Amino acid sequence: MIAPPDVAFLDVAPPDIGPPDIAPLDPADPVFARDPYPYYARLRDQGPAVRVPLANGTYAWLVTGYEPTRAVLADPRFSNAPPQGAGQPKGDSPAQRARACLGRHMLNADAPDHTRLRRLTTAAFAPRRVDALRQRIEELTAGLLREMVLRLRREGSVDLVDAFAFPLPVLVIGEVLGVPEADRADLREWTYRVGSPADALEPGAVDEAWSGLYGYFTELIARKRRAPGPDLFSALTQDATDGGLDDGELLAMAFLLLFAGYETTMNLLASASLLLLTHPEELAAARRDPGRWPAVVEETLRHASPLEGTTWRHTTQDVDLGEGVVIPPGASVLAVLAAANRDPRHFTEPDSFRPARYLAGHEGSRTAPHAAFGHGAHFCLGSRLARLEARIALPQLFAAFPRLHLTADPAQLPYRPGLLVRGPLSVPVTTAPLPAGTTVTA
Repeated sequence: MIAPPDVAFLDVAPPDIGPPDIAPLDPADPVFARDPYPYYARLRDQGPAVRVPLANGTYAWLVTGYEPTRAVLADPRFSNAPPQGAGQPKGDSPAQRARACLGRHMLNADAPDHTRLRRLTTAAFAPRRVDALRQRIEELTAGLLREMVLRLRREGSVDLVDAFAFPLPVLVIGEVLGVPEADRADLREWTYRVGSPADALEPGAVDEAWSGLYGYFTELIARKRRAPGPDLFSALTQDATDGGLDDGELLAMAFLLLFAGYETTMNLLASASLLLLTHPEELAAARRDPGRWPAVVEETLRHASPLEGTTWRHTTQDVDLGEGVVIPPGASVLAVLAAANRDPRHFTEPDSFRPARYLAGHEGSRTAPHAAFGHGAHFCLGSRLARLEARIALPQLFAAFPRLHLTADPAQLPYRPGLLVRGPLSVPVTTAPLPAGTTVTA
């Protein structure tokens, strides 16, 4: 969960450039959140980037094609560092200090700062270390599925986001950060509150969660300095004189790894579950052939990109994207991964959910790699971990509940608002009674 920029970051100049007939975009509109793809398709047809008016009175350049998106993400003229003076002054409080710390993360940095910060975390996400988490992910998934069995017996239905897609990646990133098991219930609750709309909780609940996270990670840093362990966070608490992170950078890294570690995977698990429940033929095929699960994961990443857009960038000089599109210096730019992944020039029937396109020896051998994890210097460090979690958890879910089905119209399910992350807010399900004598184990 990386917050969108403040108004000061965005372009507030009058719309003197760009097509004049673009309707203002309201990322909070539930209709847009549920299906933004027709809007993105119209933008993509107009060129590599379009200057779009936003509902809050600002403007931004949206990049929606596959090739332009990859070009922008690899171009150092598009800076990730917020401009000088961006943002609005805020009162001091633990909650606001926590939010301010998050703003120092490496996604808001350019080289050389980004290079240094990324180098310090790369080893933690090396293939060997990620793959070593397999057994623990299997155990955590099984535990959540046992809880789902009890909730289904008690309540008759559950929300897959609340019971499965959200808690699993939070628990896994707790393993990576070295959060003691006894503390993970608090971490899960604080993270849930911070990721919820403020009006969905009691007054003050979000600020209380921010304060809890700030205080907890401050103490965790001190503990790891005194008694380091084999986890990533212990490795990051090396003395700053040795090229490590200072306390502010450590806090920023903790928040980034926590939110990035659960947000993408949560949306991946929720969207994949929903797609399989609404495409029973694909679910049946994966059940028959376990070798299809990786293709299901890849196609979900393409078809229902968990990251709708990248973090915001701004141009440091004129940038000519071709087709007569020149973005001026200081412009706010958003590369829309969800739109790039449905570019018909690179994906056959881009709006269809077709895992076979990513099967080796099938049409997948000709399918372009999706852009769900970004491209270039800021390519997602946790991509291997997200894939591993999904490849483990989804087969376990549908094996444990062979008669799982939705209890709501999928076309009416609410989606997360905004332009940066995308996934269903809830996936309510139940399970039909199994024939007598059938045993299900989670």
